[in-house]
Amino acid sequence: MEDQSRIQEAVKLQGEVVRKLKSEKANKEKIDEEVAKLLELKAQLGDGKQHFVLKTAKGTRDYNPRQMAIREKVFNTIVSCFKRHGAETIDTPVFELKETLTGKYGEDSKLIYDLKDQGGELLSLRYDLTVPFARYLAMNKITNIKRYHIAKVYRRDNPAMTRGRYREFYQCDFDIAGQYDAMIADAECLRIVYEILSELDLGDFRIKVNDRRILDGMFAVCGVPDDKFRTICSTVDKLDKMPWEEVRGEMVNEKGLAQEAADQIGEYVSMQGGMELAERLLQDPKMLKSKQACAGLTDIKLLFSYLQVFQVTDKVVFDLSLARGLDYYTGIIYEAVLGQGGVPVLAADVQNGAGDECVSVGSVAGGGRYDGLVGMFDPKGRKVPCVGVSIGIERIFSIMEQKAETSAQKIRTTEVQVMVASAQKNLLEERLKLVTELWKAGIKAEVMYKKNPKLLSQLQHCEEAGIPLVAILGEQELKDGVVKLRVVATREEVDISRGDLIAEIQRRTVEA
Repeated sequence: MEDQSRIQEAVKLQGEVVRKLKSEKANKEKIDEEVAKLLELKAQLGDGKQHFVLKTAKGTRDYNPRQMAIREKVFNTIVSCFKRHGAETIDTPVFELKETLTGKYGEDSKLIYDLKDQGGELLSLRYDLTVPFARYLAMNKITNIKRYHIAKVYRRDNPAMTRGRYREFYQCDFDIAGQYDAMIADAECLRIVYEILSELDLGDFRIKVNDRRILDGMFAVCGVPDDKFRTICSTVDKLDKMPWEEVRGEMVNEKGLAQEAADQIGEYVSMQGGMELAERLLQDPKMLKSKQACAGLTDIKLLFSYLQVFQVTDKVVFDLSLARGLDYYTGIIYEAVLGQGGVPVLAADVQNGAGDECVSVGSVAGGGRYDGLVGMFDPKGRKVPCVGVSIGIERIFSIMEQKAETSAQKIRTTEVQVMVASAQKNLLEERLKLVTELWKAGIKAEVMYKKNPKLLSQLQHCEEAGIPLVAILGEQELKDGVVKLRVVATREEVDISRGDLIAEIQRRTVEA
């Protein structure tokens, strides 16, 4: 009894903590943490059995049918674009040998999920789809392919659910592997990003481009030691999240870079433009000292000439602050960001660590050229040049879901074209016969799972589910060899002969 009293007192105190945090509108992650403690204490007051707290793991979420309908629409848009550009698809295992993933992601390697030893193989969950793709090419000795791959990846990141950042999430990748003339495939990848973001109608966006060779050349002429290139690159990559002063502080105080070198980098990373900036930098005395920077700038010029032909230059900007922290990039890199203006947080999205801040989704697509990655896996070191792009589906989905929430438009979660209903009792078999005929004709149809459902209940179900048509059977209709077809939206009813019903349903649903 003493134990019970102690737990009851603890529940009372913990309840006060939760109420106080809620009244102060504290961080949602903190509230969730304290609520979980409260639920655990309450569970101890139960019947002595161990109780589970029903929740999804941190950084993950469930999707209800409405959310999945929005998600499916986004996937269909992306896949149709990939197919329009001639891509085929592959799949790879969700986990890889740990050594396959090690050393490919720079400072982000600490975010890889390692699995327990399962009988001699050290395994990790895949961090992205690019490294498994490179392993697939090397293993199967493939030297050219244009492929897309849509699958889940895993990162031990600090989740920010409202900003579309999770620990388990989908990536949608498009890559072109093979030896081709410079910048043609790279330009097509940017065109793909342009098409997808335009078609999804997410608002204003811009695609930032840079080149790893320009960055490395810039670091060299600014006095960055060779062994600090990658770590300084990772710091520059934070410029979209932190102001320059903080980035400079990290370079100097944490990474040990000379102040003069950091200041010179600061001058360059503030530059943005187009082809004219590449031309100007090709005249820059410092940049001229670096052959690789000049090679990168020449390619940026060529890229912009192709982008003009592809009619996307209004959305593309050459931005010297773009770094992308992954180690495997060797040439052109790019990232798409949406215009300013946060999207209010969804109530349903605030579980599992979501804050009360606005949705600031950041980058919604990114990619680049990685000519050396396949060679890392090939026993003879044979290189297969690759360039690709990854669409940030979770971040896009956060915006699409919010847009649907604020619009009056009803989202259908099924594709049922017609409900087979009855107006009288004892017509279950007739309903089942008719729905079978419709299914055989490829029509999406359903019946209510009751022997004698009320007609009103059947009609209400159609209105709630957005089913456009009802095929109503009654004794008189059966005698006359007709079906009463009702349009749910207008409540118009018309008798259609049984033989013409399928064609009439197809005609009306196509028109709709």
